[in-house]
Amino acid sequence: MSTEELYISIDIEASGPIPGEYSMLSLGACVVGRPDQAIYLELKPDSPKHDPEAVAITGFDLQELTVTGIVPVQAMQRLAEWLANVSLSGRRAVFVGLNAPFDWSFVNYYFHKYVGENPFGFAALDIKAYYMGAFNLDWKQTKSSHMSANLLPQSSPTHNALDDARYQAELFQLMLQRRAALP
Repeated sequence: MSTEELYISIDIEASGPIPGEYSMLSLGACVVGRPDQAIYLELKPDSPKHDPEAVAITGFDLQELTVTGIVPVQAMQRLAEWLANVSLSGRRAVFVGLNAPFDWSFVNYYFHKYVGENPFGFAALDIKAYYMGAFNLDWKQTKSSHMSANLLPQSSPTHNALDDARYQAELFQLMLQRRAALP
């Protein structure tokens, strides 16, 4: 693991499959290896369009979030400020996610739409792809259940964005440690 990189595990919950038409409802992030350095945000939906099945998985009430959620521009500004604070050592923040293409698409879209730029740059690191390559596995062996059975994390996913970001961070940390121990 490079000392110049700071891995940030991010998980989001959304009202549907794509940004722009559906809303990011919550975001959890933590520093890999330091789960106490974390941020959790619940956002006001920025679109009325939603997939009832996706919303049911999140456990959110969309009407309630329109009252209690943070407006997306403020949420993304808070995330950018948090990233700047945890990256004070000059290390480059690297977005890490389990199925990163999904979470990344929302985070990237929201950063560009509401803040004007994405502090992560233009790339993300997918834990599934890392796991596959680092341990010479087939794609079918990269399910989170397979990772958990093999790596034995202490935490588990709950569909709360912060809980899941911490779970992902733990999985990734265990992968990095196991990979470093290989000849």
